Amino acid sequence: MLSKEEQVRYSKQVILPEVGMSGQEKLKSAKVLVIGAGGLGCPILQYICAAGVGTLGIADGDKVDISNLQRQVLYTQADIGLPKAEVAKSKLNILNNNTTIICYPYFINFDNALETISTYDIIVDGSDNFDTRYLVNDACVMLDKPMVSGAIYKYEGQVSVFNYNGGPTYRCIFPEAPGAGESPNCADIGVIATLPGIIGTIQANEVIKMITGIGEVLAGKLLVIDTLTMHSHSFNFKLVPANKNIKSLPQPATDCSSAIKNISYENLQKIVETTPTCQLVDVREVEEHIIGNIGGINIPLSGFEACISSLKKVAPVIVYCASGVRSMHAAKILQAKGFIEIMNLDKGVNGLLP
Repeated sequence: MLSKEEQVRYSKQVILPEVGMSGQEKLKSAKVLVIGAGGLGCPILQYICAAGVGTLGIADGDKVDISNLQRQVLYTQADIGLPKAEVAKSKLNILNNNTTIICYPYFINFDNALETISTYDIIVDGSDNFDTRYLVNDACVMLDKPMVSGAIYKYEGQVSVFNYNGGPTYRCIFPEAPGAGESPNCADIGVIATLPGIIGTIQANEVIKMITGIGEVLAGKLLVIDTLTMHSHSFNFKLVPANKNIKSLPQPATDCSSAIKNISYENLQKIVETTPTCQLVDVREVEEHIIGNIGGINIPLSGFEACISSLKKVAPVIVYCASGVRSMHAAKILQAKGFIEIMNLDKGVNGLLP
């Protein structure tokens, strides 16, 4: 039952004949887990909390940094350096104290996915990497949980609902994950500020529809939106029955690149200072290098393989980028070309932010 205060709070939603009091009570009884409290997670969390979802879980092991503020509108400058999940919980408690917020200040992984997901009705994926998306999909299939998925890339976003009422899964449209270094996130390729808000809000809308039983859910359909042209397209896809037969989660990928070492910025500085032959390479784009860098030469990953002839194979090479993703890809190119001593700046230059 809704309290008098709740009836007033949600009155604009309750008066919709498709929702009504019964729909609002369904929202109050629902348990939703949002994985990722970043660009997509912020609008998802804000809208489903405001709409009256009764129990809301937040899973994210990241901390707020200044580069998030361009698009992650739940945070402010005062939150820089603080855990995203905990900050999000405190902000949402102010927004709606009728919602029970449960904080999971860690990243979803092989060890905790099934346990964390198991107690929720709907899982919303707001992560920014393929490993997590496939892991969450497989956990949802094993636990028979629907998964609302969103993804963003520069100016384009997509939304779909997987494993809903026996429908197709994420693997039915994307059978295999891209190779290492082939799936850069926002830190690596950039994103227009408004795109996560658009896609995340659509994800929240799907959650509300699923809980209240109204409208047509994006199950078996992939909605793609281009914000530069404002063109949208919907693609249908079908269930591949074999993708329902998942008995275990994918094992964490192991790095076979023993010759590639992840190093801290402190170690990088020591190596550069004590090894005159060391080659420091920024693999970000030219514009990123100009804005700010930690030294070395600039060979963008987009043309890396064609330009590495200027590097010496017998001398140590340290590569870096924004987050460590592009630079690891560059390091593997160097390894394949026979370079002997290769190092990658762990977490990239973003890891140097307070």
